[in-house]
Amino acid sequence: MDWLPSTPSDVPEWPAGCRRVGQPGDSADPIAMMAPWLDQDVLPDVLLLLAATRTAEQQGISAAGATPAARRMTALADAELLLKGPLVAPRWPLPTLPAGVSPALLSHAVAARLGLQPQVAAVGLMSQPDFDHLQLESPDLGPADCLSSGAAMPQDRVNHLWRQGEKLGAGLQRPLVLAECVPGGTTTAQAVLTALGFEVGDLISGSARQPPKRLKSALVAQGLRKADLIKGCSAKQVLGAVGDPFQVVATGLLVGAVRSQQPVLLGGGSQMLAVLALALHALPKQAGAALLRQVLVGTTAWLADEGASAGGTSPLDRLVDAIGARFGASLAVFASGVHFHASAHQALRDYELGYVKEGVGAGASLLLAQLRGVSRRVLVEDCDHAMGQLLSRPVTSIS
Repeated sequence: MDWLPSTPSDVPEWPAGCRRVGQPGDSADPIAMMAPWLDQDVLPDVLLLLAATRTAEQQGISAAGATPAARRMTALADAELLLKGPLVAPRWPLPTLPAGVSPALLSHAVAARLGLQPQVAAVGLMSQPDFDHLQLESPDLGPADCLSSGAAMPQDRVNHLWRQGEKLGAGLQRPLVLAECVPGGTTTAQAVLTALGFEVGDLISGSARQPPKRLKSALVAQGLRKADLIKGCSAKQVLGAVGDPFQVVATGLLVGAVRSQQPVLLGGGSQMLAVLALALHALPKQAGAALLRQVLVGTTAWLADEGASAGGTSPLDRLVDAIGARFGASLAVFASGVHFHASAHQALRDYELGYVKEGVGAGASLLLAQLRGVSRRVLVEDCDHAMGQLLSRPVTSIS
């Protein structure tokens, strides 16, 4: 096992290369936070939530597809790769990226290594999956409107998706790894966090090597100005104004998970921190404290360390600390220790140059594998092998 040296009490610390994101706080116990994910006898459920927002159709807003038209198919292509692997000729071809490769490849490699069986839920997509998936609303509803409208979703849609999420969370019978694929989702994350009163314009990343912060902030300001939300408005009102369908389902799921008391591993960065903040905003203080004892956020080293200062503090560190300070708690956020410096493939080494960084639960998947004793070397080899398979598979178009 690729563990760091044991403490004097001979209890292992987190795996090699992993680090805590944000300040731990006085009462934080990282071993206790990770304990539910160390049990080799319990195979967690994995749920990938696919969603769409017309925010992604803004030119230059996202690198999850080179054009607005390509980004409409990104979620389907990523889910297909996660479920079917790199050897299967795709119905939904992966969109062209500036560099790198879909993070779904990383999550698939981990799922194959650990024997995980991901499920997919789709909300608000332009086209419907041809693979098995959970349908949480009518497929006719389509994407949320651009957040700049200040009216992204009608309240009845928000209420319905929230209830669907709550049912999922309350019905959990095993630990859950929750992942997402939402082109434009870091911009809606910035919007809902800003609506909750956080100053996050410089703390939110994205799929692009150099995220379009000025464009994101302009869209957020426009949307919030039109929405004219009152101070202290509800999480559902925020979501209806400037959110996306993924955020509604995921927030409801976290609220419902308080009842099931099952651990939840959130895979991602600002998008998962946004839904955690929304859930904490919605819950009474005692229930919020219970939720924080259940939730671990897992992300990649590339995202966690992006933009770090000389002292080592990154924007993601500061975002985690800001949310924790608001709710008087320490958030359990950890970054995987996996790097691709030694990868045989340039597309994977591109992650070290700031491309792609995270998505489709890649960080949580890599972290989970490390927690279960898979070494960084083996994980890099698995990803290299999957990349080689991807390069050799036939390319098809949608029929």
